[in-house]
Amino acid sequence: MHQVKVKYKKLRETAMVPCYQSKLAAGMDLHAANSENIPIAPGAIEMIPLGFAMALPDHYEAQVRPRSGLASKFGVTLPNAPGTIDADYRGECCIPLINHGKELFIVEPNMRIAQMIIAPVVQATFEVVEDLDDTIRGAGGFGSTGS
Repeated sequence: MHQVKVKYKKLRETAMVPCYQSKLAAGMDLHAANSENIPIAPGAIEMIPLGFAMALPDHYEAQVRPRSGLASKFGVTLPNAPGTIDADYRGECCIPLINHGKELFIVEPNMRIAQMIIAPVVQATFEVVEDLDDTIRGAGGFGSTGS
């Protein structure tokens, strides 16, 4: 297993270090660092503080994703999933949560609200050309390869 070291700086007393819940888990759980309940009305988006900043190694990103339990049970997810935290960001990490459910949702202090995956990043360069090579699919768009 390949591991990278991420530097972690606690910004709020209520912050918790992200952690894996099982030996082979891909994502680390992220905990809310709010000191009081944060209500999210149906259809509303709230920024939830995580209470920490971090320094990822160069050429890595943190992908932030919804927790499947919150999404399937309550309709609470990330409006921009997956979100990206870049290696050069040093501010407090926060999670935007949206309530797609029909009931008020309460984010309690230290609640697990999302998961984070650390992944390598490849930066591309573009070569401007006059023609592209042909493929069987060609210019077929959405749904062109079947249902």
